[in-house]
Amino acid sequence: MLFSVQQAAAQCAVCTKTAQQLGEKPAAGMNSGIIYLMLMPFAIVGFIGYRWWKGNKKIEEQESLQQRG
Repeated sequence: MLFSVQQAAAQCAVCTKTAQQLGEKPAAGMNSGIIYLMLMPFAIVGFIGYRWWKGNKKIEEQESLQQRG
């Protein structure tokens, strides 16, 4: 879904009005910027979640080795 090549209307009412006044090419850049800013929190949370998952996996492996030995 994130990588679909569909045109997104990722603007609030104020941004839409501003984009209409800028013209087509700057408006496309503005849309890209808005989507970029939207994806950054998801990337950060995803990275933190991945590190947490890897840390838990390592702890579980250590616990299972201690139970065996």
